[in-house]
Amino acid sequence: MTRLFNDPAAFADEALEGFTAAHRRWVRPVTGGVVRATATPAGQVAVVIGGGSGHYPAFSGLVGRGLAHGAAVGNVFASPSARQIHSVATAAHAGGGVLLMYGNYAGDVLHFGQAAERLAADGVETRTFAVADDISSAGPEESAKRRGIAGDLPVFKAAAAAAEQGLPLEEVLRVAERAGARTRSFGIAFSGCTLPGADHPLFTVPEARMAVGLGIHGEPGIGEEALPTADEAARLLVETLLKELPEDVADPAGQRAAVILNGLGSVKYEELFVVYRRVAALLGDAGVEIVDPEVGELVTSFDMAGISLTLTWLDDRLEELWRAPADTPAYRKGALDAAGPDPDRASATAAAQDTAVPAAPVVPAASDASRGAADTVLAALDAVARVVDAHADELGRIDAVAGDGDHGIGMRRGSTAAHRAAADAHVLGAGAGTVLTRAADAWADKAGGTSGALWGTILRSLGTALGDRDAPDAARVADGVAEASAAVRRLGGAEVGDKTMVDVLVPFADALAAATAEDLPLADAWDRAATTATAAAAGTADLLPRRGRARPHAEKSLGTPDAGAHSLALITRAVHGALLDHH
Repeated sequence: MTRLFNDPAAFADEALEGFTAAHRRWVRPVTGGVVRATATPAGQVAVVIGGGSGHYPAFSGLVGRGLAHGAAVGNVFASPSARQIHSVATAAHAGGGVLLMYGNYAGDVLHFGQAAERLAADGVETRTFAVADDISSAGPEESAKRRGIAGDLPVFKAAAAAAEQGLPLEEVLRVAERAGARTRSFGIAFSGCTLPGADHPLFTVPEARMAVGLGIHGEPGIGEEALPTADEAARLLVETLLKELPEDVADPAGQRAAVILNGLGSVKYEELFVVYRRVAALLGDAGVEIVDPEVGELVTSFDMAGISLTLTWLDDRLEELWRAPADTPAYRKGALDAAGPDPDRASATAAAQDTAVPAAPVVPAASDASRGAADTVLAALDAVARVVDAHADELGRIDAVAGDGDHGIGMRRGSTAAHRAAADAHVLGAGAGTVLTRAADAWADKAGGTSGALWGTILRSLGTALGDRDAPDAARVADGVAEASAAVRRLGGAEVGDKTMVDVLVPFADALAAATAEDLPLADAWDRAATTATAAAAGTADLLPRRGRARPHAEKSLGTPDAGAHSLALITRAVHGALLDHH
């Protein structure tokens, strides 16, 4: 378990602070993550990677020459926010455009996509690529739904090496696509991981059993089998991967492959070597030529006891890129000429960071009526933060049934930050709309992950609807909630029945609209809608997830409500209390 920490909510930030202090030769800190401490040639494509904390050496440990130009680092098991990614990419950009790379998880897809839009608005040519190598998370016919695990490394490496060669952005992206299409991973676990501050692991494996098809966020495996010997584990990993070859590889015999045997956190190196000796023999028997194998901890999951095997099927070009030298805190290969720090870019980075936040906390002008409504908004956000804090552990337990167990942590960070930002804006005389939009940005930034992006969208939609000019009436609030519902569905792609927060948000919005159409006062209309939300959240226990990290573990979640749906229902009821108090 994770034993050494201070405030669990500060763990990711403090870990990043310590990492940068220990590795100043390679990296320097910027808002949201790290970038190279050494000079990048002008015009070179910047490869910016990222994801949640808890996976070291991914992602910050892979920043350096020959690999990433920067890494955006999110909270524990949660994607970095769009603001963090934008900040890191801006600092890493050397004039040749930016390729954003990440594992294929909903939160990462949302936040990296939003960051790409912001970079494009800044005039920075940007592309994105999601690694999807885990064959256990979806079948070949749905390979785009697969999650990214240890296959991140060879795909990141290929793209970064291409960028080092001076290739333009579109060609670097094509290299990433080629490497991604030829990379497959599969893993097993013997115990789950324990998040900082938790007193139990996210999942357990029965004695003398193993979980098959693990993720890297503490998700349980797809199935269970008897605990194998080292040789039996090697055979399972190799045979599973050899059953699914890239489309242009008909037979493994005569093929070359980059091979990674990855430890998830608690399996010792000696154990990995025992397994790898058999992996190498089995691949040799199949006629596969192994190229520069890696055995060690490369993409971890805190203290999870597990291993994964990754094969990247190489052609001449991919082999050249895989063999290319790299020098990062956690991954080194070959030899590179010495490179000094880049004081010019360091100064430019500092200036860019300074402009990321307004020098003075000004707010738009607002009417007295809107500032009065902001009192109620602030009270509602305080109620939200309090109810989330009270139920954070419960939300984590629900989320851990088939997911990664971080929902309570993320919601606590997001709601607390939103209330703080709203209070700051309120003190400055902001109207209801601005209070909500400031809260939206803070929630998305501090929470990260899918829930951070979606709650930022909800609050921003409400803020836009309420505005700063008038005291909002019940109909305007209902319109804002309806727009929030539509925006969440557009952004996340989920619909009613997918076992997500949408299963609560849509009926809540519909019930609120119907109640306000009857001219009910806002508090009464909200009460009715909150009752609908509570029933809808309970109903998600009977659904099978069709989206998100719980999707591969659909059967495990049956009988348990969706964590996002449950937290939304709790929030709607807490807000009703605030509306009554400020009626």
